[in-house]
Amino acid sequence: MARPSTVAVAYDCLFPFTTGGGERQYRAMAEALGDLGFDVDYLTALQWEGPTPTDGLFRTVPIAPRLSLYDAGGVRRIPAALRFAASLFVALARRRRDYAAVIVSGLPVFNVFAARLALLGSGTRVVVDYLEVWHRRQWIAYTGAVTGTIAWVLQRAAIAVTPVATCHSQLSASRLRREGVRRPPLVSPGLIDGAVEVAPPGPAATPPYVLYAGRHIPDKRVEVLPAAVAAVREHIPDLRLVILGTGPSSEAVRAEVRRVDGGTWTDFPGFVSDAELDRLLHGAAALVNPSRREGYGLVVVEANAHGTPVVLVADEGNAATELIDDGVNGVVSPTTRPADLARAIRDAVDGGDDLRRTSRAWYDTAVGTRTIRRTVENILSALPLPIPTPVKTKEDRT
Repeated sequence: MARPSTVAVAYDCLFPFTTGGGERQYRAMAEALGDLGFDVDYLTALQWEGPTPTDGLFRTVPIAPRLSLYDAGGVRRIPAALRFAASLFVALARRRRDYAAVIVSGLPVFNVFAARLALLGSGTRVVVDYLEVWHRRQWIAYTGAVTGTIAWVLQRAAIAVTPVATCHSQLSASRLRREGVRRPPLVSPGLIDGAVEVAPPGPAATPPYVLYAGRHIPDKRVEVLPAAVAAVREHIPDLRLVILGTGPSSEAVRAEVRRVDGGTWTDFPGFVSDAELDRLLHGAAALVNPSRREGYGLVVVEANAHGTPVVLVADEGNAATELIDDGVNGVVSPTTRPADLARAIRDAVDGGDDLRRTSRAWYDTAVGTRTIRRTVENILSALPLPIPTPVKTKEDRT
């Protein structure tokens, strides 16, 4: 019989050793479960040097060796996904009656089959969290016609065998229903880490700058930013562009900077520390994310916490736009065309202190209702899985 207070979270990455929205989300879920009093195992791949890292709220359990997750084009490598899924199957099969529930990421999709097979008949509840759900065209664009079609078929099969599905946007929920989920998916209230304290917003830095933060991959469309900012500079001559991160598209981005003669007003700091990221977010006139697809849009929340408005681009795969109240906490551009994106950036920058105040007010409201803890509590209620008593604190576990 499963121990009623032991839960596992399974994902092949662990923040901060790898960075991204999914990594932050699953670590925060593990911490929220631990804070509620559960014994939590975080099942992941090796990503660190030396001893296994410890956290007072959950145990890090490396079940797979170090994996090369992405190819040179930023596409998930199938061998790495299969290797982790096989390791997950073995780890869960060995402890098939130890867990009350397992929360497993639906990406990569092989994790779903591994968890379902390993835990079949064990009594352990399986929750599959879908960061994103893609239609067939997206899969084909991402990996090619043959591989993309196979991936789409596997995704449909995984959704069909998912007992409890969670997601974080109405976009993903509608796609789950369209792809054949067995029961209505749980749409989370949000993924905000309510424990994060951010200083009150102030005026944007002088000279003003717009910020991009993330990987440079084709889906992020970072290369559209230089031309858009060049157009804005016709009205705001001292506006600068700060592009954080690196990736397969970095050279294309730099080529665009050269094409618009933006070398004197564009900075490429690469990846920066959390403290430096906070400083840059706090001073940015706007954060611009032209991504064509987002499963939730944590970047909106993080920027608004600093009072920084966000500029997004409308796209059928971009669920982050669900978080934007146009003119309140950001602006949505209809396309990535320089004129459209420049108009949206200019509106955000011209919004000034008033838009910064309403962006922070949006966050202050959301942080009470759209938190990771609320999301976890909703999952526990749906299983149903009682919260242990008394609740353990981080200090109790260290």
